[in-house]
Order: sequence, then C-alpha cells, then structure tokens
Amino acid sequence: MQNNKIFTIILLLIIYKSGFSQEILTKDTAVALALENNYGIKVANNNVLRAKNNSSIYNSNYLPKVLANAGANYNNSNYDTEFQDGSSNIRDNAVYNSYNASLAVNYTLFDGLGRSYNYKILKETHKLSQLEARQIIENTLLQLFIGYYEVARLTEDELNLITFIEISENRLLRAQYNYDYGQSTKLDILNAEVDLNNDKIKYRNIKKLLANSRHNLNFVLGRDVNIPFEVDTSITYTLGLNLEDLISRTKNDNVYLLQANKNLQISNYQIKVYKAGWMPTVGVSGSYGYNKLMNDLSFSTANLTIDGFSAGLNLSWNIFDGGLTKTRVQNAKISVENSQILKEQTEQSLERDVRNAWEAHQNALFVLEAEGKNVETNKRNFTRSGEQYKLGQINSIDFRLAQVNLLNAATNLNRAKFDTKIAELVLLQVSGQLLNAEF
Repeated sequence: MQNNKIFTIILLLIIYKSGFSQEILTKDTAVALALENNYGIKVANNNVLRAKNNSSIYNSNYLPKVLANAGANYNNSNYDTEFQDGSSNIRDNAVYNSYNASLAVNYTLFDGLGRSYNYKILKETHKLSQLEARQIIENTLLQLFIGYYEVARLTEDELNLITFIEISENRLLRAQYNYDYGQSTKLDILNAEVDLNNDKIKYRNIKKLLANSRHNLNFVLGRDVNIPFEVDTSITYTLGLNLEDLISRTKNDNVYLLQANKNLQISNYQIKVYKAGWMPTVGVSGSYGYNKLMNDLSFSTANLTIDGFSAGLNLSWNIFDGGLTKTRVQNAKISVENSQILKEQTEQSLERDVRNAWEAHQNALFVLEAEGKNVETNKRNFTRSGEQYKLGQINSIDFRLAQVNLLNAATNLNRAKFDTKIAELVLLQVSGQLLNAEF
C-alpha cells in the first residue's frame, strides 16, 4: 500500500525528475547530519563533556594539596636604642636581607565519607547529563523525521498535481476542439480554464509549502537553509508492535524514567553527604622550609640559616553546629521522598502516553487502509468517467468531479501514509525505542 500511486505514469516521472540535479538526502544521511550539526545536540554534547570534567578525580578532593611559597626581602633601617643604664646605640642605614622557601602538603584521610559520596554524585550527574543529551537527541530526531516526511508528502502531492494539471490541460484542449466543431458551448471552455487555473494555484501553493519545508529541515540539520535537495519518499513501517511489550520496555528504556531513577539515586547520596557533617575529619600535613637571614656589619650576627622538615596529624570534630547538619539531612530526606513521588508520577504518565500513542497509531493504520481503498475506488470511477466523457455520455462537469474526487483521495492517502509513520515514531519514542527504530 505504501508504494501505491495515483497513476503510474512512468514517462511523466522521468521527465519531472530529470529536471532536478539536487542531492538525494537519504534518511541515514539526514540522521548523520543532525547528530553532527544540530545546534541543540551540540550544546547537549558540550554539557556532557562539562559533566565528565566535573566527575574527574581532579574535582573529587581525593588528591592531596601541595603548596609552594618563596620570598625575598630587603630592609634598610635606622636604629636608635636606649638601654636601662642610660646608654644608647645609634645605627643608621642598617641593612639586612632575608630569603625563605617552603613546600607544604596537606591530605584529608577521613571526612565521614562525605568526599566519597560527593564523588559518586559527580559520577551519577555525568550519567544524568548523558541521559539529558539522549533526550535532546530523541526529540531532535523526531523533529527531523516530522520535517523529512513533510517534505516527502509535499513532494508526492506535487507529483500528483503535475499529473492532474496535464489532465486538466487535455480537458481544456478537448473542450476547445468540441467548441470548434460545434459539439459544445463556450461555457465548457470557460469551466475547463477555471479548473485548470485552480489546479495551477494549488500547484503553486504546494511549491511554496515544499520550499518552506525544505528550509525547516535544513535548519534542523544545522546547515544552510537554502541548500536544495530531494528526499526518499519510500516508507518502511515497523511490524509486530505489541502494546504490552512496549509498556514493559518503557519501564526499562524511556529516557524520562531513567532520569527520574538517576535523580532518586543522587538524592539518596546527598543524604549521606550531609550526614558526614556529624563525623570527625582526620588529616595529615607535612612541610619543608628554608629561611636565610643576611646582615651587614652593623649587626653582631652575620648570617642565619634555618631549614628542616615538619609533619603533623590533625583531627577536627564539629560536635555541635547549631543544628545545621540536622536540618540539611532532614531536607535531603524530603528531596528523596519528592524524587520517589516524581518517579511514580512519571511511570503512570508514561503508561498513559504509551496507551494514547498506541491508540493514535492504531487509528492511523485504520485510516491508511481506508484511504487506500478510497483511492482504488476513485481510480475506477475516474477511469470509467474518462471513458464516458470521451463517448459524450457525461459532461465535463461530471468528469471534473471524478477528477477532483480522485485528487482528494490521493492527497488524503498521501497524508495518511506519512501520518502513520509519524504516529509509529511517536509510539517508539515514548516507549524508549526510537533510537532503535527503522526510519
């Protein structure tokens, strides 16, 4: 049914397509371009990279801190010293230089496991950012194929109208011949001209919509909107879809539910981070220092050098912080409860969405089948009307009515074909299967 055309006029299609040299944009190529160039996907991928950087060991407080210091000082001072016995000592322009350098290392051995759970939060946040990127990719792909199939639908509508314009032109020519030979009135010519003009107006409107649809699709692909292209109008439907199987898969694969699970896990880790505030912190430190003092002749000591190592173990315990940690833990537990509620809400809303999408898909399949039958019926009616029109058994108005009915049926079938595919993709997205779908 998906390859059913209004008429198989091979010569017309060859003539039509030979006038175009644009790129044939396949579905696989469109997906590859979107994944590489779409602006929303680029931002999402950058957010994943940032989250990956944040989850690095360098952002975990697991590594020691090393601090180096060095300095040099010059001093030129005047001294006026008065002693207890009444004597004094005056030194002008006394000069001394001092130099120092040190290297210190600090490391936290234990902080109540807060550092450990913070690190786990960073890792889970990275995974959450990947799920958020997947969500954007899925939404972009759905938007991509809505645009792609809209171009395909309008392309086939354009071909149908080209066929019908040719039929209307032949009808006008026949009306002119009949009038010239006295077999009809001028009214038949005027009616045929009006109908032909209406067909041409429809064709121009389709051309406009098709151009706009190409612009929209190029934008989703992240490239120049003016790039010309043709699309593959064939459709492959996914067979064997089962409602209960899709509902089951939704619980494991839907990206929104996966995000809800991840947020719940992060909230549980946050409780343990705050509980670490009740625990002591144990750390070690070590340092090496070097100091040198150089005096001029006005000092009794010429030079002084001090260097050496030091090490220490320190323990701190915030026995009571005014209830701040207790409040944080209580609020974190409330956040966990909220995350659980949101997860349950997401599960219920997704089952509803899957069932609604399933009904929409089943209805689309029914409409597709019905529209296919309508086209076949209208084809037979149009063929019969054409034969009767040539024999003079019906007038041009009745022939035009059969032509319009066939065009409307073909247009409706064309829309039904692509609407059914979009309904299928929406169903697969809700159930978390879109990235595995056959486009």
